Amino acid sequence: MRCWSNEAQQFRETSCQAAVLWAAANCLQKLALCDIMLIMKQIGDLGEYIRSQRERSAMSLRKLAETAGISNPYLSQIERGLRKPSAEILKSLARALSISAETLYQRAGLLDEVGMRRDVPEAIAVDETLTKTQKIALLEVYNSFIGQDNEE
Repeated sequence: MRCWSNEAQQFRETSCQAAVLWAAANCLQKLALCDIMLIMKQIGDLGEYIRSQRERSAMSLRKLAETAGISNPYLSQIERGLRKPSAEILKSLARALSISAETLYQRAGLLDEVGMRRDVPEAIAVDETLTKTQKIALLEVYNSFIGQDNEE
């Protein structure tokens, strides 16, 4: 009976660890989806911002593309949020629009705005589907992976 009891205990521990890992993976998947949605929103917002700056400068799409050294179709796709331009293209656009390249980098998500991006512990803390015990377990697992002590 004792042997079976040890096996049952090991099974329970393994099941608990698997459940914690599954919950951690699920939480990280949600965080990744949020990041993807944030990136897509940033790309769209970036395009709208570039278009508004172009219109404020009274430049045609063709003139801005020519001044920035990119093609008309590519600039159109950027403005419609279909393409995410490189840092070099953003720098060229900023120069052509006479605006700060850092502003475009920030809107493109290349520079973080303070408080705009959630980290994993914050995502775990605000997840309403997790219990307090699950949140503590996930934070312990996460912190063990990154080598930090739990802050709670």
